[in-house]
Amino acid sequence: MTNTKPYRPNVCAIIVSSAYPDKTEIFIAERSDIEGVWQFPQGGIDRGESPEEALYRELKEEIGTDKIKIVAEYPDWIAYDFPLHVMESMKPFYGQTQRYYLVRLKKKAVVNLQTKHPEFVKYKYVSLDDAMQMMAELKKPVYTKAIEYFKSEGYL
Repeated sequence: MTNTKPYRPNVCAIIVSSAYPDKTEIFIAERSDIEGVWQFPQGGIDRGESPEEALYRELKEEIGTDKIKIVAEYPDWIAYDFPLHVMESMKPFYGQTQRYYLVRLKKKAVVNLQTKHPEFVKYKYVSLDDAMQMMAELKKPVYTKAIEYFKSEGYL
């Protein structure tokens, strides 16, 4: 049986600092709408937009810079369901299907969370283990899948 639930196409950026690969520091940001909830930058793919175009646009909109270099891309889409309280506001979607990118900030990139519609209130660079401990429970399984892939390929 095929799953016929509609999922919102989305991109997600796992960002390493410009010190990568010498030092692996992972960028995480605290959401502006839910205090204490940290995540990677992500966002929907607009109609007619490629995942890569959405990646650059979303980073510019969410962290104020698109000065990145794509290091690797997860080869498949990873889907997750929204919690019931979120599903109501995201109709007709039951969840998101995401394309994951591992990206490195360029040396002169400047992160600025004071964007037109701020989605984050603060950010920091942490170890991979610390990043996973701080992430929202809902997203840990999909984040883990992408991170384990990037680790197995020698990127992290």
